[in-house]
Amino acid sequence: MGNGNSNNSKASLLKETLGDHDESVNCMALSDDMSMLVTGSEDATARMWSTHTPETECLGVLRGHSSYINAVAIMDTIVITGSADSTIRKWCMTTCECLFVYEGHSARIQRLIVTEDFIFSSSYDRTAKAWRLDTEGIREGMEETACIRTFKGHARGVYPIIFIPTEDFDLTDGATINPGDTLLTGSADHTARSWSCDTGGCLKIFKGHTGGITCMSTDASGKILYTGSADNSIRSWNIATGQIIKIMEGHEKVVLCLVVANRLMYSGGSDNTARCWVTEFGDCTRHYKGHKQAVICMKFSKGILFTGCGDGEIRAYDAKSGALRRTYPGHEGAVNCLAIVGDKVFSGSSDATMRVWDAKDISEELLVDEAPPPPPVLGDDITLGDSVSMINEQDEAMEEHIENLDDGPVGDEVIDEEADAQDKPEEEAEGKNEADDQPEQAEDKEEDSPEDMIEQEMASV
Repeated sequence: MGNGNSNNSKASLLKETLGDHDESVNCMALSDDMSMLVTGSEDATARMWSTHTPETECLGVLRGHSSYINAVAIMDTIVITGSADSTIRKWCMTTCECLFVYEGHSARIQRLIVTEDFIFSSSYDRTAKAWRLDTEGIREGMEETACIRTFKGHARGVYPIIFIPTEDFDLTDGATINPGDTLLTGSADHTARSWSCDTGGCLKIFKGHTGGITCMSTDASGKILYTGSADNSIRSWNIATGQIIKIMEGHEKVVLCLVVANRLMYSGGSDNTARCWVTEFGDCTRHYKGHKQAVICMKFSKGILFTGCGDGEIRAYDAKSGALRRTYPGHEGAVNCLAIVGDKVFSGSSDATMRVWDAKDISEELLVDEAPPPPPVLGDDITLGDSVSMINEQDEAMEEHIENLDDGPVGDEVIDEEADAQDKPEEEAEGKNEADDQPEQAEDKEEDSPEDMIEQEMASV
């Protein structure tokens, strides 16, 4: 059982406070069936929690790292943790035993992705790596053979990562990695890169940002990459060609998190705002206001956008109208990570607690007078000179800033929902590729307005 359980009489929104960790809760991950949650902490431990029981129970503690944990992931009965001690550890969920220590990175681990066969990691040492998940056949003294690929080329630390598997590939040749499997990495060197998991070679370099890449996401098809940056902008890219599609400007400070849902994208930033964008147009159509500090993390569920903020509050917004539906005050430090399980919200904070909140019937509440949906808000007009000035002010502190960013795998999220029946495949632009920083030109045709698009998308959700 968690320590310090308490209830909140104010609307009974706070169901539990779990104070088992000794220091900041940095990250969390859910099992596929959502029955278990794993948290990673500044206290160098990870903890496993039940989520479907009436009261949240601590099922086990994973001890062994010598420094704080930045990333956690779950695959079946295996838990994977990545730490500032530069190692990755594999744990048995049932016994809490450390089954294997992956060594090879020379600096702190930033992000993790786990598939049925592999672990992908990014590090401050400027590399990403691919590791075997199954280590039973590795003999003592041969631990280094667990690393099967090193993706090297970035000039500064590597932060967000995304894995795009090949569809329907038949492993008749016994290959360890499917040809066509792709890894995407974002770095403090202002670029993102795509890599062949088969060869380890760099396929494309996505150039154009003037600040570090802090967060990434893709569309559901894995064909378009979205990057958020310390240059305050979001950009979309054609993954196959490396060409830029859209530049989305509007945030006034660093973009910290991205969530993509169909043709809509939600972003949070250090400018104390969250925003909604129609990705096809690149227009900002909603502002989610009320945050007093940076929006560090967010989750989208059943038409509600949940935001975790540096001011210690979680907020729930009607994603369609932008109306604030509910606030969850109580944390005494920044909210670093969120998870939604049924009618519960789990939050991890710098105050060393995980809290469980009631998320029932949010759509029936309204905390502010709901006005008609606002008109589309276009991105602010920011000149190149303005952007360069902002970047010059940010670059010195940018590495330190990104180090503290949370993401389970990241903030780097795609919401898989049924595609709109009217969605059309992306049409390729004619002619040769332009310079990296020139957006692709959309074909002239009559299309729905951004306002119509967001109404259609939210109706489908």
